[in-house]
Amino acid sequence: MRKADGLFKLIGLCLLAGVLVAGMLFPVVGAAGVMSNQASETVEKTSSDLADIPPPLVTTVTDSTGKPIATLYDQYRLPITENQINEAMKWALVSVEDKRFYEHHGVDWQGTLRAAVSNTTGADTQGASTLTQQLTKNYLINVVYRTDPIGQKKAQEQSISRKLKEARIAIQLETKLTKQQILANYLNIVEFSRQIFGIGAAAHAYFDTTPEKLTVPQAALLAGLVNNPINNDPWKHPDKATQRRNLVLDRMVDNKKLAKADADRFKGEPLGVVPDTPKKPPANCIGAGPEAGFFCQYVEDYLLKASGLTKDQLYTGGYTIKSTLDERANHEAKVSAEAQVDKTQPYVANTLSLVKPGKNRHEVVALAANRDYGQNQDAGQTTYALPTGVYNTGGAGSTYKIFTTAAAMEKGVAGIFSPVDVPDTYVSRVFMGGAKTCPKTGPPANSNWYCVGNAGDYSKIAQGATVQTALATSPNTAFVELEDRLGSTGPGIDMAKRLGMRETMASTTGGGTVDPKSPDPGKRVSQAEVYGPTANSPGYGAFTLGFSPLSGLELGNVAATILSGGVWCPPTPIAGVTDRNGKPVPIKEAPCEQVVPEGLANTLAVGMSKDDQPGGTSARAAADVGWDRPMIGKTGTTQGNVSATFVGGTAQLAGAAMTFKFGGGQGGICDAGAGNVRVCPNGNIFGGKAPARTWFGAMKNIMNGQPPSDLPQPDPQYMGGGPR
Repeated sequence: MRKADGLFKLIGLCLLAGVLVAGMLFPVVGAAGVMSNQASETVEKTSSDLADIPPPLVTTVTDSTGKPIATLYDQYRLPITENQINEAMKWALVSVEDKRFYEHHGVDWQGTLRAAVSNTTGADTQGASTLTQQLTKNYLINVVYRTDPIGQKKAQEQSISRKLKEARIAIQLETKLTKQQILANYLNIVEFSRQIFGIGAAAHAYFDTTPEKLTVPQAALLAGLVNNPINNDPWKHPDKATQRRNLVLDRMVDNKKLAKADADRFKGEPLGVVPDTPKKPPANCIGAGPEAGFFCQYVEDYLLKASGLTKDQLYTGGYTIKSTLDERANHEAKVSAEAQVDKTQPYVANTLSLVKPGKNRHEVVALAANRDYGQNQDAGQTTYALPTGVYNTGGAGSTYKIFTTAAAMEKGVAGIFSPVDVPDTYVSRVFMGGAKTCPKTGPPANSNWYCVGNAGDYSKIAQGATVQTALATSPNTAFVELEDRLGSTGPGIDMAKRLGMRETMASTTGGGTVDPKSPDPGKRVSQAEVYGPTANSPGYGAFTLGFSPLSGLELGNVAATILSGGVWCPPTPIAGVTDRNGKPVPIKEAPCEQVVPEGLANTLAVGMSKDDQPGGTSARAAADVGWDRPMIGKTGTTQGNVSATFVGGTAQLAGAAMTFKFGGGQGGICDAGAGNVRVCPNGNIFGGKAPARTWFGAMKNIMNGQPPSDLPQPDPQYMGGGPR
């Protein structure tokens, strides 16, 4: 190298050193001018960011007793205090990352100048950052710019300006925090690979222990990771991890914090990490397991709608979410659902949702399916929200006759003891569409009136049948005739929404979310709009036969509304939420509403009280488990036997079971008994089969030991028809 070149480089190094020193002194002696003010403002803003933006923490979901069932997180971090870090961890980290940590005031002058020389001369880039400076950088990368790749890149760029700002912030931090606080903050923020952040999570994930119990070699391994966690991953690169750990042990010897003999002994020990992979919980509702996963998913979905939180906030806020999950009830629901339909049975889903009636809250206690919650489809797992989402596209069948009945009662068209006709076939002159002729009698062949027939022989009840009888035995013709008396589907659809089918009726006819801008006309309007009356049509008469997609949870909440004296409340899975500091978080749930008069609801409950009795559509399923409690119930089966439902409840607990085609398959569903339910060319399932068996099988065990409660007394004005 020429002498001139060497001289210029020496001058440059001197100037660089002067700039660095001046930068370090800014916070101490102050500066004048616009550039200095701007620099100070930038530093102050960044320092403020470090204080105002809290690090991501793990959100915990619990059951109704407070027992944790799942964790939601973006970064697995278990924060610790300075008193929870043992001396081995402190000295291992200081020895390898910042030997003069307890001597400097945020910036290591010797190291900084050494790095400046190395970087300027073209040698290997050296950071020379103190732990305080590293705290600043890691906070920016892992917290402030966590979702901003550009910000993260700037926080790591090898530039003099970045080093200056980082150094100034470090000096400020040293004036506000003690050394032990800085060390604790650093160890709470730094990454240890694989979404593991902070020493609390690292001690658990790597060694299944806590920070205060870390041994010297364990502390050395973790201290060595922070420099390059991916390269030194002990599961992927055990040789490199061992070399790095041993280097830390040597540095501890050099720093006079470990005897050489002890270091040599520790070097001979295996790494000692937990086998295979880090021990950390799943980052989402998969961690709730195959049974509680559906409930956890509903907790998440519900909170994102009711709390105003974003998903990122939910997964980073460190909340504690106490749910309304009753693990015993949920287990019984899962066992019963799976007993009827095997979890690996292709194309068939079987679900059960259970809700507590009440006039102030409707708490969801169980959400179960025959499928396990998870991502292994071959093992019968799914992450679709089967019990809660609008996934039963086959429909509810005759359970929708509840809404026609309630509307008829409200309008004075009929009461529960009003007589009804039960012909084999019925021709509607109100509703158009459907069959052009009826099997035995009907309009001229070229007409287009709606014609409906029954799915069985109702000759035994045809004489003297009442609305209550019809609800228990479910003849189609009687309810289409009631719908005719109402004049349109409007009252029935309105009643469905009021009693609980709100998201269902707001969804599309395919079960999806309405998108007004969709090029597909079927995705631009809701079920309520499609099936309801218009200026040119009274609506689809088949609405009362339940052919539209629905949510099983909402159907179960309908029973809860009826058993709550006509008070609808949102089916909530939330008992309470607290933030990372233990303060309650308000949840803006929809208010409860008196959607129908209490007398109407109570009378409707009495009208639905015979389904489990001899002659009722669920009598066999009830008898098989020895059911002997007062209850309400209604079965439903859809055209082609592609789905079937049962909705029912007692004064203490209500719910709905659904068996439906899910994910494909040709034909309908065949039911040859518990454990033998499958897709077949000619289906024969009914609501009184697998769905009713699922409901009664779970409810019998759940209610065991609880005293039976009578249903409410009917209101005379809703027992027979007539003007209101």
